[in-house]
Amino acid sequence: MRGDIELAKNTQNTALETYPETDIINQKLEWFQDQKLGVIFHWGLYAEAGIVESWQLSEADEWAREPVAWRDNIKDLQRDYWNLIEDFNPTEFDAKELARRCKEAGFKYMIFTTKHHDGFHLWDTKESDYKIGGPRSPLKRDLYGEVVEAFRAEGLGIGAYYSKADWYSPYYWSKPDTIKGRRADYDPAEDPELWDKYVNFVHNELVEITRDYGPVDILWLDGGWCGMGREDLRMDEVAEKVRQTNPDLLIVDRMMGGRHENYVTPERKIPAVSEIPNKPWESNIPIADDWGYTPDDDYKSSRDLIINVIDVVSKGGNIILGFGPDGKGIIPKPSLDFLEDLSSWMKKNSEGIYDTRALSYQIDNRKWFITQKDDTLYAYYPLEKNSDATLILLKKDIENRMIKEIQTLDDGQPVIFESETESYILQLPKRSFDWEIATFKFKI
Repeated sequence: MRGDIELAKNTQNTALETYPETDIINQKLEWFQDQKLGVIFHWGLYAEAGIVESWQLSEADEWAREPVAWRDNIKDLQRDYWNLIEDFNPTEFDAKELARRCKEAGFKYMIFTTKHHDGFHLWDTKESDYKIGGPRSPLKRDLYGEVVEAFRAEGLGIGAYYSKADWYSPYYWSKPDTIKGRRADYDPAEDPELWDKYVNFVHNELVEITRDYGPVDILWLDGGWCGMGREDLRMDEVAEKVRQTNPDLLIVDRMMGGRHENYVTPERKIPAVSEIPNKPWESNIPIADDWGYTPDDDYKSSRDLIINVIDVVSKGGNIILGFGPDGKGIIPKPSLDFLEDLSSWMKKNSEGIYDTRALSYQIDNRKWFITQKDDTLYAYYPLEKNSDATLILLKKDIENRMIKEIQTLDDGQPVIFESETESYILQLPKRSFDWEIATFKFKI
């Protein structure tokens, strides 16, 4: 049972509040909602260890070391983990090939981990030597830079994941002999000078990753316990700094609400109809049990993941699917297999995914997943084994609109249908659909 999901804070409706950046951010959010499908990469020293991201470092987060800790003793674990910088040498990582595969799979934007909570940097920061290419790192490359360049060349939007917490920083975890949790190990109010050093450290790093690598579309900030209140990072100031070079940058201060959470990010979850957010949103779901690489991880089926995509998009959201390279930089074969499956499905059915919006009428426990674009509705229906030869579409499911013509979406073949008082009856074509998901295009 994972214990890393933070509860949302400051949840009052701020959609109607306006700020100097509101108009340009609203325009960028329209772009964002057209993209629909993104990919997020969790990668770092934890891939070398083969453990659940960097959570085992936090002594208070006991869940992360169950059922078996990476090391028996927490001090040994922390020491050995920090020293992984000397072993992490992903010479086989190929950003161009990864970008090509993601473009082929149909992803429109990517989010890359520049730094997780462990404080290990995957870019050439000037603020720390605890980084790829640093004095203790055997690999003299800038991995974030390589990824940004490769994905931009393929035409994908660029996003940077950054943890606001940094357990390696002496400005955050400052007391060697105290029990460490996910938060700063001191009260910033009692040591404002030390906290101010940490704030400046965070500001300088966020400026680096949004300034030094060309245009960035999304700054995806993790560590939802850090940033306001006891651990105030002065987000108004840093937002102004990072938008000097990226005026329309979407800032996603996850779980914090308010001005700097431009869109919200349900984690490992697809909202029920009653839970659909009142601002743009993005479900983030790993394709396996864990976000980053772990040996023998359990992967979700391609069919289930594709149904996740159509479920989210039909509710008006975006979805990012997550995985990561191993310690050598190799993408696990199950991840590559899924990318191929997604590619083949999206090539036939993506017209009803990109640039679409949800119907205003939504119901729970539905069988149809429907999107709309102009005068066209797109409908997806997961089939069960031995499905009937006919499908029933309730007219209320499409806001009582009149359907003039129906085609299969994947190959454009006409579909015979009848209109009854409260429903349409579709004759299911006598052929198989990819992953047993019937796809249709309704002209209204």
